[in-house]
Amino acid sequence: MLSLCLLIIPLLSWIQFLSTETSVKIGIEHDGNILFSDIPSGRNSDFKVVRYHSLIIDKESLPKELVPIAWTIYDDTGSFSEKNTGSPLGNGSVIPVSEKLENRSHWPTSHVDGKQNRHILMGIMHSSLPHYGLQFHPESIATTYGSQLFKNFKDITVDYWSRSKSPSLLRRNINDTANMQVTGATQFLKELSRNRFRGNGSSYYENPKKSLFVAKTNGVDVFDLADLSYSKPHVKLLRLKWKKHERLAHKLGGARNIFIELFGKNRGNDTFWLDTSSSDKARGRFSFMGGKGGSLWKQMTFSLSDQSEITSKHAGHLLIEDSQGSTEKRFLEEGFLDFLRKELASISYDEKDFTGLPFDFCGGYVGCIGYDIKVECGMPINLHKSKAPDACFFFEDNVVAIDHHLDDVYVLSLYEEGTTESSFLNDTEEKLTNLRVSSTGKWKDQTLPAIDSSQCKERFIPDKSKEQYINDVESCMAYIKDGESYELCLTTQNRRKLGNADSLGIYLHLRERNPAPYAAFLNFSNANLSICCSSPERFLKLDRNGMLEAKPIKGTVARGSTPEEDELLKLQLKLSEKNQAENLMIVDLLRNDLGRVCEPGSVHVPNLMDVESYTTVHTMVSTIRGLKKPDISPVECVRAAYPGGSMTGAPKLRSVEILDSLENCSRGLYSGSIGYFSYNGTFDLNIVIRTVVIHEDEATIGAGGAIVALSNPEDEFEEMILKTRAPANAVLEFCNDPRRQ
Repeated sequence: MLSLCLLIIPLLSWIQFLSTETSVKIGIEHDGNILFSDIPSGRNSDFKVVRYHSLIIDKESLPKELVPIAWTIYDDTGSFSEKNTGSPLGNGSVIPVSEKLENRSHWPTSHVDGKQNRHILMGIMHSSLPHYGLQFHPESIATTYGSQLFKNFKDITVDYWSRSKSPSLLRRNINDTANMQVTGATQFLKELSRNRFRGNGSSYYENPKKSLFVAKTNGVDVFDLADLSYSKPHVKLLRLKWKKHERLAHKLGGARNIFIELFGKNRGNDTFWLDTSSSDKARGRFSFMGGKGGSLWKQMTFSLSDQSEITSKHAGHLLIEDSQGSTEKRFLEEGFLDFLRKELASISYDEKDFTGLPFDFCGGYVGCIGYDIKVECGMPINLHKSKAPDACFFFEDNVVAIDHHLDDVYVLSLYEEGTTESSFLNDTEEKLTNLRVSSTGKWKDQTLPAIDSSQCKERFIPDKSKEQYINDVESCMAYIKDGESYELCLTTQNRRKLGNADSLGIYLHLRERNPAPYAAFLNFSNANLSICCSSPERFLKLDRNGMLEAKPIKGTVARGSTPEEDELLKLQLKLSEKNQAENLMIVDLLRNDLGRVCEPGSVHVPNLMDVESYTTVHTMVSTIRGLKKPDISPVECVRAAYPGGSMTGAPKLRSVEILDSLENCSRGLYSGSIGYFSYNGTFDLNIVIRTVVIHEDEATIGAGGAIVALSNPEDEFEEMILKTRAPANAVLEFCNDPRRQ
């Protein structure tokens, strides 16, 4: 346990705050202090650090107890950008940044090669106490020598306590440190502890015949350690049968025709399609689809309770419907994720059943989690109530999978040990054999009713006007300037009435116009809900090897009208300081999220700020991976990172609070996740963006963008509109098709 404090300097009255955010590495010079042992110094060194905002300290105001030990090096060539927004002083006055630089009151200057250096203080130490302060982020992925700096701090700590003459003082200080709570993290830690010690640790590295989620500690069941009165759930062993049909998908017209033939006859009611519709096969290999099926099938819809109800903030109402149409209502005091954890904990499996399958999803829970489920993940209470359910899932025992690389089709069926196997494999094989590719390849269903022509010309209307949205952007920038957040992902909803919608037809049109690697179609008939999703973004995935992967997107620009313009826009995105900053801060946030549930030292970033191109936009994407700890369950991994940092900003907790206060309604399913929790302990979830949510007679499209100190309010509004364009146009084009009138 470290007992010294490596402090980010607090914002005190004698600190002048400069609202600057950048991902450009800044050169650091230090005085050789032990904190910087084995770390180079100076202009020509490779010691570069990341700072999200600059805190400028007036040299004359430093108390004598604080000793400068490090400062930045930069020159008039502009190796990083300072935004001239001004900064508040302790007396409430404001001095423009340019004036401060001219007055040089913040730190002495020097000249190298005829250029003026300006030094901003980046590190201090106390003259007599073992305290250090930094004004940069040593933990950032883009900071060099960060590990060495923390190692040095550890060595300082060990040396300090080894020289302590009072063992009792040592014990007391260690205990005091252990009992400290980080502001804003307390609730999350409570949530994590509450669930980790209620038996949701994974043991799928052990005996596959045992329950998947019974954590072991020195061979003792954690259920017994945490709560002697806790009764273990009944564990059922599920068996899997599957059959592979080689080189068949293309012969049948692809995934689209297969879905229509097998599951699209009744407008896609009570079906799912996790659809890798991107033409770039490197981004997605497998699609999964299914519908109302066997004896294990069930549909679950969950809605959080109204805040006026006297319950915990996690509580809500769950409706369960089985394949025979029987329903059951439950009140979940501990929320939906706790229910899902227990459901998964009641399943065991035999690994031999899915040996040879090239994918992880072999049946299990498929559906969506709304943004407001964040209250089950340590986030603050919701200020708004969603009209749509907060979570909807199927348990799918019959699944069809398509391998887009090898053109193979797989048919899978789950059944409980000791029960009769389903006929799904044989029935589906017969349907596939009889399927023929139509000459047009178009989706036609003459039984579908015509759309009311009066609604065809109706466009999506934003909840907020351009002026209101720009005002919200400016409010976000004010919060950032005041040090409340580094980045705020502001969003709004766009709505239109849809009447008697053909949601499957809309999705088929959307996937043609805007194919995406994490696209999906979901229909939950008992909630009058359909989701048409063309998301390019993965939230979180866990594979059979225990590897977690997140792929956040931050930074989006429209495609160009010519190849030359398109390449220029792509390059501008790649080199954009603002977009790099957006992406970097979310990468650092997700590294922290994954670090809570991964083996120490395993979290890494194999791809940082890659640019990916889609039909309508270029995006900046990073990849973060880490090896999950063996006693952590899949649901707990989701809790640690939910909601996705790319939809909140950083730091997450405070950013969510601010966004809830600015946004005038619930985000609903937008900003949440769609995907699966397989019965074998794996999962894969997207981020719900570029999505049309159809609930009752209304279609909504959520959109927004990350606000940082370098944001331009007008540009942010245009980016929000850009992100609605593909799904909105798909709806309008489909409704205006003369064949639908």
